[in-house]
Amino acid sequence: MKKLLNTLFVTLQGASVVKEGETVVVREEGTERLRVPVHGLGGLVTFGQVWCSPQLLFLCAERGVGVSFLSENGRFLARVAGPVSGNVLLRREQYRWADDPVRSASVARDLLVGKLANARTVLLRACRDHGGKSGQTVLADAATRLGDGLTRLGLEKSLDGLRGIEGEGANVYFGAFDALITTQDPVMRFTTRSRRPPLDPMNCLLSFLYTLLMHDVRSALEGVGLDPGVGFLHRDRPGRPGLALDLMEELRPVLADRVALSLVNLGQLRGRDFRKGESGGVLLTDEARKQVLMAYQKRKQEELMHPYLKERLAAGLLCHIQALLLARHIRGDLDGYPAFLWK
Repeated sequence: MKKLLNTLFVTLQGASVVKEGETVVVREEGTERLRVPVHGLGGLVTFGQVWCSPQLLFLCAERGVGVSFLSENGRFLARVAGPVSGNVLLRREQYRWADDPVRSASVARDLLVGKLANARTVLLRACRDHGGKSGQTVLADAATRLGDGLTRLGLEKSLDGLRGIEGEGANVYFGAFDALITTQDPVMRFTTRSRRPPLDPMNCLLSFLYTLLMHDVRSALEGVGLDPGVGFLHRDRPGRPGLALDLMEELRPVLADRVALSLVNLGQLRGRDFRKGESGGVLLTDEARKQVLMAYQKRKQEELMHPYLKERLAAGLLCHIQALLLARHIRGDLDGYPAFLWK
C-alpha cells in the first residue's frame, strides 16, 4: 500500500507530462525534469498550465492512476480515471442508503463525531502546547463548546438537525482559529473563513490544502468501489463529490489544518509568499506552493495510531483506511462507521 502515498504534483507552469514506455516524464521546454515509473504512482495532480499527452492519460487510466487537473491556485477543475473498480452491489446499497433519511443521518452522525472531536483535539493540543499565552481562554472555551456539540450529536435524529450542529461547530472552531496562530506576521492573521476566492493568505493556504486532501479522499473512495459523488451529509449536486466532502470532514483537522498551522507558526510561510490574483483572491507564489506540497507529503508519511485498528500507520493511508471501513459498514460487515478520532 505504500504506493498509495506516492502522488506526483506538477506545478511547473508550461511543463509537459508525457509517456515513455511504462514511465511518466515531465519536461520543460524540451528539457527532462523528472522521470518516474508509472507503477510507483498512486495519483497525478497538475496545477495551472500543465499539458498531459493523450498517451499518458491512457497509460494512467489503464494502471489505475487518477489524474486531477487543478487551477494554478488549487481549485479543482476535472479528474480523469479509468474504468470504475469495485462491486456494483456496494454502490447500489450506497444509493439506497443515500435515499433513506434514517440511514443517511446515521452515517452523517458518525462522520460529524469525527469532525468535531478532531477539531476539539486541535484546540486542546494548542492549549497544552501554548499554555499561558494569550488566546488560551478562547481555545479552552471553544473546546468546551465543541464538546457540547458532540453530546448533542448523539441525541439528534434528523439530517437538518445534524447539519445545524455541524454549522455551529464550524463557526466555533474557525471563530477560535486565530488563537492557534502564534506567528508575529500580521498578514497571516485569521478573521473569518472565505473561499472562492480566498481573500487572505491563511484562507488561501487552507483552501489549497483542502483541495489536496479532496484528491486523496476521492481516490480512496473510488479505490474501494464507492461513488464519491453520492454523499449522506452533503446531498447530490451536479459536479459536487458529496461523499468525498463527507469523508473529508473528519480528516481536515488532522491532515490539513495542522499542516497549515505548522507552516505559519514555524515561519516557513510569511505574507511575502502570497500574491493577489486578478479576481481579487489571494494566491500562493510558485515557490510557496512547492513548500506546501512538500509539507503535506511529509505529514502523510508521519505515523499515527488508529484507535479502531489499534495499529500505527502512515497518515497518508487514513483516507484509504476510512474509505474501506465505510464500505464495510455499507456492506453490512460493521454495525457502525468508526470515525478516525485523533488523540
